[in-house]
Amino acid sequence: MARAALALEDGTVYVGESFGATGTVSGEVCFNTSMTGYQEILTDPSYRGQILTMTAPEIGNYGVNEADIESNKIQLSGFVVRHASRIASNFTATDTIGDYLARAGVVGITGIDTRALVRRLRARGAMMGVLSSELFEPTKLVEMAKAAPSLVGRDLVREVMPTHAREWQESLDAWSVPLVQPLEGGVFGASPAALAGAAKHVVAIDYGLKWNIARHLASAGYRVTVLPGNATAQEVLALKPDGVFLSNGPGDPEPLEYAINTVRDLIGQVPLFGICLGHQLLALASGAKTFKLKFGHRGANQPVMDLATGKVEITSQNHGFAVDEATLPQTLVVTHRNLNDGTIEGLRHTTANAASVQYHPEAAAGPHDAAYLFERFRQMMA
Repeated sequence: MARAALALEDGTVYVGESFGATGTVSGEVCFNTSMTGYQEILTDPSYRGQILTMTAPEIGNYGVNEADIESNKIQLSGFVVRHASRIASNFTATDTIGDYLARAGVVGITGIDTRALVRRLRARGAMMGVLSSELFEPTKLVEMAKAAPSLVGRDLVREVMPTHAREWQESLDAWSVPLVQPLEGGVFGASPAALAGAAKHVVAIDYGLKWNIARHLASAGYRVTVLPGNATAQEVLALKPDGVFLSNGPGDPEPLEYAINTVRDLIGQVPLFGICLGHQLLALASGAKTFKLKFGHRGANQPVMDLATGKVEITSQNHGFAVDEATLPQTLVVTHRNLNDGTIEGLRHTTANAASVQYHPEAAAGPHDAAYLFERFRQMMA
């Protein structure tokens, strides 16, 4: 196998073997503690602009397939693992992880000490880095890492959100890619009359929507219309939804003025439920602020307490920013809290029918402790 190198902005350089595509990429180097679900992680739009390290030592052993994707392509910038399996053992696999990355043009590195890398990221925080399988001059790579643009202040949602409104339809074949059909009549052309007859109609605003979220909503019997993340409140309300879902998405929420304005205009007009980035946007639209976490929460083992019941749930998370509790307005109350660092994991609006959580209740692969939140959303629309 050819060589590859990962350089961090603090001057650290890791040399290993290349797998996937040949090239040079930059991004924020972060880590995920999940032991399974690497294909869902690779295709999660929330990882846009990041070079991801997996803490589990063996990645790729069960291969990849079309059923486990969360978007239409690999979203992250680069992939770092201790050992990339060259075989795919699961009977559903259609490819190995190395070939999967190569076809997508994504650069990967294997054979480095990922434990040492993760310890450095935990101690110093997420850092910008450069991953290359074609350049090997350490000084040059470190200079490139230092010059790479930070995620703070960047609008990454525009890179992952769809351009058109569409209706969600799951294929009858359990192993095939979901069908995502454009709406007739233009970008936001669905008329309210066309939506008549549905028991409940949910509009999901797509800031980087994971497909499994739409699957959960559809499996609950809702008709799901997906709108781009730059949809206005007027365009949302024109579809006469019973509820609005604010999706996950990548990067810093504060530059997303168009999304914040839309959520602000929707508060009090229709039931709102947000997760991940959608949670942060609800907070910003209500007057709170956000801040960047030292190394983020990424993995399927984050403990969260539901403050109303006292129950602890193990959750799947992927975010590098959080809501600043000191800036919460009186209209927001904390409903869930992270038991590792005490940060806010859930909010409820006191004067409007709106709530949000920072984690992923639809997680795949991941724990299902938080699936009850979709039932709470149903009750909000009752």
